[in-house]
Amino acid sequence: MSEQEPILVLKGPPGFGAELEGEALVSQQGFNARYDMDRRRGVFSRPSHDLYPHSFVDKILVFTTGKGGVATSWALQDLVVKGIAPKAVIFRRANPIVCQGAVFAGLSIMHRTDPDPCEALMSGDWLRLKPAEGLIEVLRRKA
Repeated sequence: MSEQEPILVLKGPPGFGAELEGEALVSQQGFNARYDMDRRRGVFSRPSHDLYPHSFVDKILVFTTGKGGVATSWALQDLVVKGIAPKAVIFRRANPIVCQGAVFAGLSIMHRTDPDPCEALMSGDWLRLKPAEGLIEVLRRKA
């Protein structure tokens, strides 16, 4: 990982998963891993979703909340098995189903940061996540 100093730090409760860096893809909506994502092509597939038709592969996804039921757990795992998963998910406020799904799939997950991730982050920002410390660091802003 980069030793670069962050230009913005979001702090929250400890999350789950590995420390990592990657590009943010930010939504102002919630998401459902089963119904909003094409799990064969690695893109957002619901035309009314604000991230349609962007690829989520290897991105750090930022959402307001998760939607739906237990299908999210197996759908996230399915993405990992197929090699087209996001690197991590960040939520304004995660729900237990999404947390279970991320842990089951081995994805890093964080939520409830200050400032609000849906307001402070932009698609294209380069982030460093430190889930165990509850830190999201913005290393580069969208160009």
